[in-house]
Amino acid sequence: MRAAKGDQLVQHGRVVGQHDQVSEVVEVMGTEGSPPYRVRFEDGHEAVMSPGPDCQIRHHEEPRHQH
Repeated sequence: MRAAKGDQLVQHGRVVGQHDQVSEVVEVMGTEGSPPYRVRFEDGHEAVMSPGPDCQIRHHEEPRHQH
């Protein structure tokens, strides 16, 4: 798993009815994009996470310039 600052970390719900938890990667603490990551949740709190198999990275796309 590789991430960069600005990517989203999505932790999928493990139980029926449990929503996915989405956070933003604010710091990559491992080498070359590997975990652990410091993430910020929608409510503003931060945590250090080493994501497991129930997580995925949504890569931040650079905005395209309009000409």
